[in-house]
Amino acid sequence: MGTQDLTSGQIQQLATEIAAKTEHVKKTIDLLDAGNTVPFIARYRKEITGGLDDGQLRLLDEHLGYMRELNERRQTILKAIDEHGQLTGELKQQIWAAETKTRLEDLYLPYKKKRRTKAQMAREAGLAPLLQQLIEQPGEPPETLANAYINKDKAVDSVETALDGACQIAMEKLAEEADLVQLLRDWMQQTAVIVSKVQKDAEQNPKAATFKDYFDFQEAVNKIPSHRMLALLRGQKAGFLHLNIDHPSILDEHTEIHPALGQIIDYTGWPAKESEWLMRTVEMAWKVKLHLKLSLQLTTELRQQSETEAIDIFARNLKDLLLAAPAGNHVTMGLDPAYRTGVKVVVIDHNGQLIDKAVIYPHKPQQQWDQSLAILNDLCQKHDVSLVAIGNGTASRETDQLAAELLNNNGIKAQKIMVSEAGASVYSASELAAREFPDLDVSYRGAVSIARRLQDPLAELVKIDPKAIGVGQYQHDVNQSRLSKALQATVEDCVNAVGVDLNTASPDILKYVAGVSDSVAQNIIDYRSKQGGFTNRQELLKVPRLGDKMFEQCAGFLRIRGGNQPLDYSAVHPEAYPLVEHILNHVKQPIENVMGQVGVLDHINGQDFANDQFGIDTIKDVLAELKKPGRDPRGEFKTARFDDNVHTLDDLKPGMRLEGVITNVTAFGAFVDIGVHQDGLVHISELADRFVKDPSDVVKAGDIIQVRVLELDIPRKRIALSAKSEQAPSQVSAKKEAGKRVNKAANKKSAQRNKRPQSQSDSAFSGAMADAFRKARK
Repeated sequence: MGTQDLTSGQIQQLATEIAAKTEHVKKTIDLLDAGNTVPFIARYRKEITGGLDDGQLRLLDEHLGYMRELNERRQTILKAIDEHGQLTGELKQQIWAAETKTRLEDLYLPYKKKRRTKAQMAREAGLAPLLQQLIEQPGEPPETLANAYINKDKAVDSVETALDGACQIAMEKLAEEADLVQLLRDWMQQTAVIVSKVQKDAEQNPKAATFKDYFDFQEAVNKIPSHRMLALLRGQKAGFLHLNIDHPSILDEHTEIHPALGQIIDYTGWPAKESEWLMRTVEMAWKVKLHLKLSLQLTTELRQQSETEAIDIFARNLKDLLLAAPAGNHVTMGLDPAYRTGVKVVVIDHNGQLIDKAVIYPHKPQQQWDQSLAILNDLCQKHDVSLVAIGNGTASRETDQLAAELLNNNGIKAQKIMVSEAGASVYSASELAAREFPDLDVSYRGAVSIARRLQDPLAELVKIDPKAIGVGQYQHDVNQSRLSKALQATVEDCVNAVGVDLNTASPDILKYVAGVSDSVAQNIIDYRSKQGGFTNRQELLKVPRLGDKMFEQCAGFLRIRGGNQPLDYSAVHPEAYPLVEHILNHVKQPIENVMGQVGVLDHINGQDFANDQFGIDTIKDVLAELKKPGRDPRGEFKTARFDDNVHTLDDLKPGMRLEGVITNVTAFGAFVDIGVHQDGLVHISELADRFVKDPSDVVKAGDIIQVRVLELDIPRKRIALSAKSEQAPSQVSAKKEAGKRVNKAANKKSAQRNKRPQSQSDSAFSGAMADAFRKARK
C-alpha cells in the first residue's frame, strides 16, 4: 500500500506523534506494508528507519491503522454526501481537515440518513420560518408570531404546537452544528469535572465499601489519573456509583445559569437575553441534546485514555518480568507449598527436564517435619541440586524455613530463592502442560513451572497467558482485545531481544520469534526431532512452509550453539555474513580468532566498510556482536532476602526495615512482596526522597528494594510501606488523599478555586440575562 493513501500532513502528524523524521516514517510505513515484523525492522533496518525502537514502531503501526480507518471513513462520508448533491467545497474542505473520527461524525451528522425526527416533521409542516422570525424579532411575543403558522391540515392545530415545532428545529440545529459541538467539547475538556455520588441504598451494601472514597467525590476531567477513572467506572458498572460530567458551577447552589448556555448564545448570536422563549430553547438544547452527547463522548474518551495508560503499565511490568535475569542452567528443585495437601517437590535437570518428584507433609495437620527433611536431603544428594525454588503462595514462609534448615544442617551447597508462582496453576491445568506432561499429576506441574521460571523466566512465562501473571492495573476493566494485542507484542519484543536457541526452544517460545507462525513453530520442532537438530541457519529453509520471507524475518533471532557456522550463535543476520567476511579479510584472521576477542576489533573503523548495502548502524551492531557473540541483554541474577523473623502480617510492626521484591508497578505506586503472603504498597509519594512523577521512573517489577513499614491495617490486609531514607519525612499520602476526597466542603472550595475566569460572553450572559432566565423558569 505504501504512503500513497496518506497526505503529507498525515505523515507529518505521524512523525510528530512518534518523535521521528518524516522521511524515516515514510520508509518505515513501506517496510510495515511489505510484511516486515516490528522486531526485524527495529534490529536490522536501522538505516532505513533512523534507528526507531520497537516502542516507536508499535506506536506508528497503531496510529497508522487509526489514520487509515479515518481515511476510509472519510471517503465513505464524502461519497454519501455527494450522492445526495449536498457536498459543497467548504464542507469537503472541513471533512478533509477532520483529524478524529468524532469530528468526522459531527460533520456528517446533518446529512446522515436517520429516522424521521420531530424536527423533520416540524420542517415539513412549514415551521422553519417561524424559528427564523423568533430569532430575528425577539421583542415580539412568541405566541403572536406562532399564531400565523396554525395549519390543521399539517397537524399544527395550536400556538403551543407551532412553538414546540420551532423548538425542535432549533434543538436539532444546535445539536448538528459541528463547529459548535467541537467548541463545547473543547470547553468541557478544559473546564469540566467528573462527579461521583453513591447510588441510593448502595451505601448499606458491604461490597460497596471498596468504593467508599468515591461516595462523594469530584475531580477535573483533564487531571484525573487513569487508575482513579477506572475505579469510578468499575463502581458505576457494579451499580454503587452514579457518575456525571459537567461544569463545576453545577455544584454551586447559587448558580442559576449554566455557563454552557453563554457559550451557545455567544456562538449563535441569538438574542436570548431579549427572549424568554429563546433562552428556554437554548437550555433545552443543552440539557436534552448537547450535554448528554458530550458527557457520553467525554466519558468514552476518558475510558480509552485510562485503558491505554493501564495497558501500557501492564505491558511495561510484563516486559520487566520477562526480562528478569535467569539463574542459569542449574539442577533445580521446585517446591509448590501447601498445608493439608502437602508440598509438591520436583527436580529438573539443567535443561529443564523433570527427573524426580515427591510429596512431603511438613506442615499442619500432618506436621511430618523430620520425614520431609529426609526426603528433600535424599533428592538433593542424589541429583546434586544447586538451586531450590520456593513458590510464594500459601505456606511459602513455612516451607522457606524448611529449606533453610535443610541447607544449614545437611551441608548441601545450594541456594534457596522465593519465586512468584503467579500463573503456575493456570499453566498446570492448561492443554499445553497436559501435552508436555501427559502422565504427570496436575499438582506437580505447578512445581515444575516454579523451578523452570527460576532457570529462565522468559522461556517459562511465555507458556502462560500474560493476563494470568498478575502484574496489571485494572486489567479486567480494560478492552480485552487491545490488552491481549499489547501483551502479545510485548512478549514478542522480549523474546526477540533475548534470542532463541533453535535446538532447545519449545514451540511456545518459537511462535513469538519474528515472522514465525504457530504451525511453522511446530514444524521446526518436528524437523529438529527428525534430523537430530540444526547445524546451521540455512537448514531452516528445509522446514515445511518456512520460505525466504519468513527466513529473512526470523533467522537473526534464532541461535545455534556448536553449529558449523560460528556466526549462527550470534545476532548477526545471515544477510550480513558477507560484511563479516570483508572484516575478517581486513584483519587477516579466521572467525574463530575474532569472535569474542575485543582487542582484535577495537581498532576497526566501521566507516571503512560502509557502502550502499551496509550502513554504519549495521556495521556497529555487527562489530558489537562479534565482540560479545550471543550476549544476553538481561541483567545479573539477584534475589531478595526475607527476614527470617517475619512470616505473617502479625509479625510486622511500624518502623521495621525489610528487604522485598517489587511484584507490580502501577500509576499510584509499587507493590512489594516482603514475605508475608500479602504485598505491601509503596505509594508514589513514598518511593523516593525526591518528587516522583511516574513510579516506573524509579522502580520496575523484579527490583530488590529496601522498605520501611509505615502503617498496618490487618483486618483489610493492607500494608503501607516507604522506600524513603530514614531522614526523609514520611506520610501515608494515600490515606491523606482519600481523606481529602471525602471532604465535601474542601471539594467545593477546590472547585471554586479552579473555576475558569469568566470570558466576556460569560459575563454578558450571567449579568443581563439572569432576570430573563428567572422569568422563563416561572
